Amino acid sequence: VQLQASGGGLVQAGGSLRLSCAASGRIFSSSVVGWFRQAPGKEREFVATIRWGAGTTYYAEDVKGRFTISRDNAKNTVYLQMNSLKPEDTAVYYCAVGTSPNYYDMRYWGKGTLVTVSS
Repeated sequence: VQLQASGGGLVQAGGSLRLSCAASGRIFSSSVVGWFRQAPGKEREFVATIRWGAGTTYYAEDVKGRFTISRDNAKNTVYLQMNSLKPEDTAVYYCAVGTSPNYYDMRYWGKGTLVTVSS
């Protein structure tokens, strides 16, 4: 599976962005597809994931209510709608495919897309 993330950019605090992750190759219904992010000088952290078949979603506490993950099975694409962005959301965002929402269970990673939120 190859993943291509896009949609990052520069936005002011309070603004919105939508990230996309297009996958080539088959994604099994039991797989989890998600987003992680890495801010400068910090470790990569979980943001949100979605179970490919059932659509079950999981969110990090600090993005709940602001970010929404969704998928389009026909297009093999996962989206991350980010609203009410804060400067602390600034990071490189990566999409990944794995067997569970756990970072260590992610098997495939795309190249990241940079999100910069100005204050």
